[in-house]
Amino acid sequence: MKLWEANIRKVVPYVPGEQPGEQRVIKLNTNENPYPPAPGVVESMYAFDTDRLRLYPDPEAGILVRALAKRYRVKPEQVFVGVGSDDVLAMAFLTFFNSDKPILFPDITYSFYDVWAELFRIPYRTVPLDERFRICAGDYDIPNGGVVFANPNAPTGELESLTDIEHILRHNEDVIVIVDEAYIDFGGTSALQLLGRYENLLVVQTFSKSRSLAGMRIGYAFGSQTLIQYLNDVKYSFNSYTMNQVTLTAGAAALEEESYFKKTIHKIIATRERVKEEFQKLGFVFGDSRSNFLFVTHPNIHAKELFEALKKEHIYVRYFAKPRIDNYLRITIGTDEEMDVLLDFLRVYLKNSDEK
Repeated sequence: MKLWEANIRKVVPYVPGEQPGEQRVIKLNTNENPYPPAPGVVESMYAFDTDRLRLYPDPEAGILVRALAKRYRVKPEQVFVGVGSDDVLAMAFLTFFNSDKPILFPDITYSFYDVWAELFRIPYRTVPLDERFRICAGDYDIPNGGVVFANPNAPTGELESLTDIEHILRHNEDVIVIVDEAYIDFGGTSALQLLGRYENLLVVQTFSKSRSLAGMRIGYAFGSQTLIQYLNDVKYSFNSYTMNQVTLTAGAAALEEESYFKKTIHKIIATRERVKEEFQKLGFVFGDSRSNFLFVTHPNIHAKELFEALKKEHIYVRYFAKPRIDNYLRITIGTDEEMDVLLDFLRVYLKNSDEK
């Protein structure tokens, strides 16, 4: 090691899902929405006055903040926005997790949490999920510096009840509790309704999944006015102009397209439930996912083998070489046509494996 390397902060980075450069692939590895954004989003971009690009964007992201406040029936002062939910969550870690006590999150969850904790030098402790990959709310009734968990969880897709979330909030009123709801629109009830009772609650959501805008990078959070003010103070100390003009306009436009939003969600849910039935017929084992993906294992074929076989057919799914889940695949719900190609391949592959 060179002398100057001794003072460099070194972390093990988050590894995102593969973005294949091939033209003809079935991409079921990063939980993107298979359907295009709402028509109003496209129209807003065509109508955008490009002369505005020479000006800095509104640092308060007013047009988007007001649209979110209106859609979710909260005050604008209760809304924080950022460049994807990753940006929002990172700001929240930096702002709220400054205790000497460890923050708590599940041992199987979004793999960015431990990366941020290491990057910001936040002590942390992982809390094991049970054998069904569910949170045991009572496990969080211990001294800590904060709590964060995804609901529905990633990569398992399991949904925790508001009763369990409220239990965690009641037993952790002296720290901030972050509920990461990236997938909540696909089958859950948001913890947003608990905001009025718990001023230490921060609810984080995103446009990347249910609103088909992963490429725009729009994330947001709801909390008490006090929490949001603290978040903004850190944001303005870090980078005032985090969201560009086009993104702010497109995000506000997306919130006006409620019927399109609901239609798209219903299509994905219908496909998910149909695919669940087909996967059961093929012998796969999985939980009751309430997200836009399934987390599956098969008693006869190891997940890594199946992952490699699918990749050779240009079908990309997600494999995690991690304890407890290294025999599982996370499979995004695509269009019906994409899922039919996947199912056809699996039927043949499993049949041939049985005959060996």
